[in-house]
Amino acid sequence: MARVKSVYRCSDCGADYPRWAGRCDACGAWNTLAEEPGVSAGGSARRSREAAAARVVPAVRLDAVTGSESMRWRTALDEFDFVLGGGIVPGAMVLVGGEPGIGKSTLLLQVAARLDAAGHRTMYVSGEESPLQVKLRAERLAESAGGVSLVTETLLESILATAAEPDPTDARPLAVLVIDSIQTVHTDSLEGAPGNVGQVRECAARLMRFAKERGVAVFVIGHVTKGGGIAGPKTLEHIVDTVLYFEGEGSLDHRILRATKNRFGSVDEIGVFRMAPTGLVPVANPSALFMGDRQAVTSGSAVCALMEGTRPVLVEVQALAARAGFGTPQRVANGIDGRRLALLLAVLDKRGGFSCADLDVFCNLVGGMRVQEPAVDLAVAVAIASSVTDRALPARAVFLGELGLGGEVRAVTQVERRLAEAAKLGMTEAYLAERAVPHRVPAGMTVHGVRTLADVLALTIGPRSRSSAPKRAPAAAGASRGARREAASDEDFLDEYSDDS
Repeated sequence: MARVKSVYRCSDCGADYPRWAGRCDACGAWNTLAEEPGVSAGGSARRSREAAAARVVPAVRLDAVTGSESMRWRTALDEFDFVLGGGIVPGAMVLVGGEPGIGKSTLLLQVAARLDAAGHRTMYVSGEESPLQVKLRAERLAESAGGVSLVTETLLESILATAAEPDPTDARPLAVLVIDSIQTVHTDSLEGAPGNVGQVRECAARLMRFAKERGVAVFVIGHVTKGGGIAGPKTLEHIVDTVLYFEGEGSLDHRILRATKNRFGSVDEIGVFRMAPTGLVPVANPSALFMGDRQAVTSGSAVCALMEGTRPVLVEVQALAARAGFGTPQRVANGIDGRRLALLLAVLDKRGGFSCADLDVFCNLVGGMRVQEPAVDLAVAVAIASSVTDRALPARAVFLGELGLGGEVRAVTQVERRLAEAAKLGMTEAYLAERAVPHRVPAGMTVHGVRTLADVLALTIGPRSRSSAPKRAPAAAGASRGARREAASDEDFLDEYSDDS
């Protein structure tokens, strides 16, 4: 038997190479070439038959295409339907990624149970768990999943044949197919273990064709790598119609479903769920969840209204500035980019007069939120300044604005919707760019239009004075020279950042 020659394929762009290399010349990524066995003899024969059966397909003018958009299927999980753009589109393929144990299987089992109860026949394919394990999970759910068809198989050809076969006990045509997970499914047309680059891409492509040809909505679960991306080739995300990421902290009981690609709706939408003993429960008001434990009198805390897709969400930004214990101060950021934090610290030093060169700075977005939107800049900067001076910001104030390198506060989009959400949760003040002040302001809210970061700091924290600095007790006469030097430096630090009484 002739030996099948392996190829090396880039997991990011899918480019093929005859031998391994450290860098992909097509996309420039490093350490992304993975060995992949070539096509088996059976696979080559199959492709030869497909090539021989190729025919010319007549083109159709767009104005001659008839039909209307299919009605979406709603699951009654409002947050899930919202992220998808209003419900499930028949014939769509949705990829759901997330870390192990985050709740992907539980969420899709709930979706399957609700769709089956609504009259849509569903099939759940499990390649990782036994039927008893799936049944035990289903019994814990609030929804009844007894009518969902369960298949435990990993061979793609068997899965597709089973899905295409009518169910003798159910006259309804198959409407929804759930694959748990794509990394466990393999096809005989390719050599190699399940989960490698070629197997994942080929199985996803054939599932996509099955969905389009039969109008079956296909949900595929994908594991996440250490880097945070879905395991397998990057082309997997290009094949499917919708990509959803299921996120959340292990110590918290809420989960965030985020859409990063959606051909049938807007992207960057989020849905918030709370993990309960009976499954995942949608959270109707995410802002109240993220702001529920906020202490208004604590320094280093600021509130910002973010836009997650089309939804405004209020989040708390917490900052802590403390004297560095080592020679190089730490910069720790959770929820925002670390380089963005470094940029804001430089602006705060140069334009705001708050130097953090000898301070450890920690910044955190409460609730496990992560954000790329620059509207959070102003909230981060004032939270750090509040922690440095140990003076709390106004309790019911929201900060909206992007900071330029010159210290100017720039306008953000959809200000009216952000302010309306802030007013709904009891906020009475807002600080934003002067030219972004809307004509209509929510009742009971005062809007402060500012031009620079210094203007915001003057209105919130106020001037600083050395007269009210709390003095540290002097070092004892017998103390070492290093202890006296540390006490003197601490006293200078308190003198520099003391508040006006």
